[in-house]
Amino acid sequence: MKDVTESIRSKRLLEINAEPHGPEDLVAKYGRVWTTIELMAEFHVLGFGAPYVVVQRKSDGCKGSLEFQHSPRFYFNFVAAAA
Repeated sequence: MKDVTESIRSKRLLEINAEPHGPEDLVAKYGRVWTTIELMAEFHVLGFGAPYVVVQRKSDGCKGSLEFQHSPRFYFNFVAAAA
């Protein structure tokens, strides 16, 4: 089965990891940033498709997605799924 998101994900993966950023840079651009430990505390991880991760927020059950950079690993840019 062909992954129709592969080209989009590959392009974004290159953009994100071309010049990895520290948390301060990511906060300035995207708002809240999570480490892996913080991510696991706040969300249930439902799936990965680098550079995206599908999550469900533990506090209210809201599903959405985050982006992540490889190294150093930070998760950012939470977007809630449409209801």
